[in-house]
Amino acid sequence: MAIAEKFSGKATKVGNSKGYRIDSGLFKAHPEFEGDVQLTILGEGQALLSAAKPAGGKRATGEEGDPVLMGFLGFLERQMAAHPEDIVEADEAQLKRIAKLVKGVKP
Repeated sequence: MAIAEKFSGKATKVGNSKGYRIDSGLFKAHPEFEGDVQLTILGEGQALLSAAKPAGGKRATGEEGDPVLMGFLGFLERQMAAHPEDIVEADEAQLKRIAKLVKGVKP
C-alpha cells in the first residue's frame, strides 16, 4: 500500500445542498467509506474524512478517539507493514531525547 493515497474530488450541487464528488477509486480501494462518514476541519484548507464505523463494525464504547491521531496511527501501521526493516529498537540517547520532550507533561 502507498504511504499516502490521493483521490480527487469536486464540490457539486446535490439537490438543495452541496456535496463532493470523489473519484470512484476511493470506494474501490477503501469500501469502509461507502457508509456514513465524518468530516473534521483541521485548519484552513484542510480536512480529514473518516469512516464513521470501522470496516469490522461498531467501535467499542468510549473508543471515540482523536481522528487526527487515529489517522496518524493508521499511517504508522501501514508504514510498519510495508517497511518492517525500518523498525529499530530505541537506544538510550533517543529515550533521553523523548524524556526531555515530554518533561512536565501530565498523562
